[in-house]
Amino acid sequence: MTTTTQVITLELLEKAVDYKTHLQHIADLFEQGRTTNEDNRENMLDYTKMYLQRVGRWDRRGKLNVELIEKLESFPRKMIWLVLNEGWCGDSAQTLPFINKMAEMSDNISLRLILRDQNLDVMDEFLTNGGRSIPKLIALDADSLDVMGTWGPRPKEAYELYKIQRDDPEIPNEKAMENLHLWYAKDRGKSIQQEFSELLDDWA
Repeated sequence: MTTTTQVITLELLEKAVDYKTHLQHIADLFEQGRTTNEDNRENMLDYTKMYLQRVGRWDRRGKLNVELIEKLESFPRKMIWLVLNEGWCGDSAQTLPFINKMAEMSDNISLRLILRDQNLDVMDEFLTNGGRSIPKLIALDADSLDVMGTWGPRPKEAYELYKIQRDDPEIPNEKAMENLHLWYAKDRGKSIQQEFSELLDDWA
């Protein structure tokens, strides 16, 4: 379903950055003892360190399946994938490398990134169950900037797993988070690829 929004403008997209620049910005801030939203507490810096490690691992080891590659290489519509993110987000670390690999496989898809906490007007138009969950990908028609659809903050199976465990009072939040990242490690990007394969059919 196509919708329009006035918060995503050409000016905003001009300020958005590519994947490599975004990652370098996170790394540069971390070297200064800072995070992308200036919450520089020790635990947030620890999350940023893990983010960089996980992204680096999937950048090196993540693989797209042949069927998805073929679909991306022949994808007909020019699109912009605008992603809201922060450099300490555990889900982003597990999924953005795959989203970047997908965008790289298509001459018609441009991946651009902005920071959530600097763009809350955009974030608040694309909430997940009322929350500012990230990563949030907004798929835009490159010519009209119409919103073709969204994805995020995590694959459906991971979302349900985490929700069930968070709702269980006998499972500490730290354990639920640990189990979520174990799921990502075992899944190896298969679920996000399947979901995007279906989305590409809708967006073509």
